[in-house]
Amino acid sequence: MSAPVLKQGSGPAFTRIYSYGAARGENAVPNDDLVAAIDSSDEWIRQRTGIITRTRAVHGTSATDLATAAGREAIERSGVPADQIDLVIVATISNSRQTPSMSAVVADRVGANPAAAYDSNAACAGFAYGVAQADALIRTGGAHYALVIGAEKLSDVVDPTDRSISFLLGDGAGAVVIGPSDFPGISRTVWGSDGSKAEAVGMNATLTEFRDGEAAWPTLRQEGQTVFRWAVWEMAKAARLALEEAGVEASDLAAFVPHQANMRIIDEFAKQLGLPESVVIGRDIATTGNTSAASIPLATHRLLEEHPELSGGLCLQIGFGAGLVYGAQVVVLP
Repeated sequence: MSAPVLKQGSGPAFTRIYSYGAARGENAVPNDDLVAAIDSSDEWIRQRTGIITRTRAVHGTSATDLATAAGREAIERSGVPADQIDLVIVATISNSRQTPSMSAVVADRVGANPAAAYDSNAACAGFAYGVAQADALIRTGGAHYALVIGAEKLSDVVDPTDRSISFLLGDGAGAVVIGPSDFPGISRTVWGSDGSKAEAVGMNATLTEFRDGEAAWPTLRQEGQTVFRWAVWEMAKAARLALEEAGVEASDLAAFVPHQANMRIIDEFAKQLGLPESVVIGRDIATTGNTSAASIPLATHRLLEEHPELSGGLCLQIGFGAGLVYGAQVVVLP
């Protein structure tokens, strides 16, 4: 007797981003508030990173709270009823609890219960990973509408005296609603990892070491030069490959939104990609700081607020960070 053939799901041929939502920490923290702890200056931080101030959340605001606020705005702007969203993905490295997932709590808060929900830990590439997964799951029938959020409260995991990274980090969340489309709205994602460089950026201790009294509360740290060189040279290659996979040229882009790691990296990207002046570049880092998984949607949200004429245009986005991991794709802006 032959085994029955399993029924396979199927979905729409294409997907697109319907809308963006954003939430930033309540406090604007200028460089002058941080320089004493790292024996530095406002000028030094501006020259090295391009950051003037960064947003940080108050003690009572969690990454989950930020994710909820951003998700609600994205849903409201999308025109999709919350109860029709059946997939919620939250990219984060700063959930204060290992379990339950932030995504399940957020799904319930925004009215998407009982959506499938899970968290994704791909650091600063997390949002690009989430977009890739939502696109694939919708096109294969695994979901109809997805809410993808990058959310971080990095001020919970920063050592104010760490000169390698403390002054870079901010708090915030950015969200998108993704659903079926009549045209290709999300290109194939170019993504990957290099675990041989796992020590270049990440936590400086484990929770078990903290529990056993062998280490202080784990915080983020990085080998700045290693990360900078990798980002500038290797990630420019990934960005070019993402353009090839999308079948477009740099001159076809309306916008470019890289992970907001460092203004010098962003400027070097633009130079290596040969972006024409017509391409609007996300530089949200200047006033929001580096918000890891939240940085790309936050920067794109701001671009669309300041440049509504970008709607319908092509945007190349690329995330890269701890792992080391990376992800890049071209999307049509809503």
